[in-house]
Amino acid sequence: MIVFLSHRLATGEMVENSPSPLPERAIYGFVLYLSSQFGFILYLVWAFIPESWLNYIGLTYWPQKYWAVALPVYLLITIVIAYVLLFGMNMLSTCPLNSVNTITDNYAKSQQRKKYQEEAIPALRDISISEVNHMFFLETKELPTNN
Repeated sequence: MIVFLSHRLATGEMVENSPSPLPERAIYGFVLYLSSQFGFILYLVWAFIPESWLNYIGLTYWPQKYWAVALPVYLLITIVIAYVLLFGMNMLSTCPLNSVNTITDNYAKSQQRKKYQEEAIPALRDISISEVNHMFFLETKELPTNN
């Protein structure tokens, strides 16, 4: 028996927090899945079946076949441009290493380094941006060899 969220809220029942989707979301997802499958099959029919066959069946209101190729290409180009712009915006919003905004407070600088213990999780602490950049970009580390 399906009990919808609006009914639960109206009756004052507590909504349980679970990883499984609510029935409404499951129904919406299934309808979206079926719609996308139907749309894709419709696109394939339009793109690959000759125009004369479609006209014979009575389907005359179709866009030109040019758009069967142009729309996916335009979509792909739009996605690539969006990724490039996102990368550029992230690079523009990142502070340089000598910026005042990368200075941390006294608590972060006075954190004590605990001794490294074998098979233990390291203590949580702040790492300065200059230390991170030094570790990742400036220093080449050799892998330790066990002799």
